[in-house]
Amino acid sequence: MRHAPVTPNGDLIRWIELPGAEPARLYLHGQGSSSPVYFAAAAAHPLLTGRRSLLLDLLGFGISDRPADFPYTLESHADAVAEALTAAGVSGAEVVAHSLGGAVAVLLAARHPRLVSRLVLVDAVLDPAPSGPAPGSSGITEYTEEEFLTVGWERTAERVGPLWWATMRLAGREALYRTAVHRARGTTPPLRDQLAALTVPRTYLHPEADGTPDDAAGLTAAGTAVRAVPGCGHNVMFDNPEGFALAVSEALQGS
Repeated sequence: MRHAPVTPNGDLIRWIELPGAEPARLYLHGQGSSSPVYFAAAAAHPLLTGRRSLLLDLLGFGISDRPADFPYTLESHADAVAEALTAAGVSGAEVVAHSLGGAVAVLLAARHPRLVSRLVLVDAVLDPAPSGPAPGSSGITEYTEEEFLTVGWERTAERVGPLWWATMRLAGREALYRTAVHRARGTTPPLRDQLAALTVPRTYLHPEADGTPDDAAGLTAAGTAVRAVPGCGHNVMFDNPEGFALAVSEALQGS
């Protein structure tokens, strides 16, 4: 396990690192998840091995520290990841990012361009949530922060299934709540605009069963390749490991 301090207080981001060739490959997880859990099988797949790979947990999640005084905005997550990558001597990384991690990856590339050479966004968050509870937050945004820290945490544990809760229970309560709220609010400029402005190669993978993602034509017109992965739901890497590895491998080899 590796780590790096990413805040003035010395709070640590941690990651599991697999040795291999440069440029490095960075895996980023979704809300309430953990990269070593969600991406270990993919990183070890024959189509994806051989590259130095960092399976990194965002601050507040998984094996990373869970400071209660961190803002947990999408931008602050991206900046903390940038601190960790810099400490690890990484530049020009290929970034494979799932769900919420996709939003962080877009901001990482926009705010710290030297650190990213290619993006593979896996059913990634690109839009603010509509009014009401945010999809993918399992009702977290229904609460105020005080309510979530007291009763919302236990109710969320009852709502999510055992797969999600296996990693969600490792998250800091403040981290889980604030990240969900900021995910629902979106960013300024909007994430789609920041994605469109990038110059690195980028691919958006989505479950075939969900149909064409919102504004797929706009993504394509702005330079993001859009590809469906069959036989899966949102957790593509769990539902169809072979299809996921193939799609990521082809995206990383594309122009």
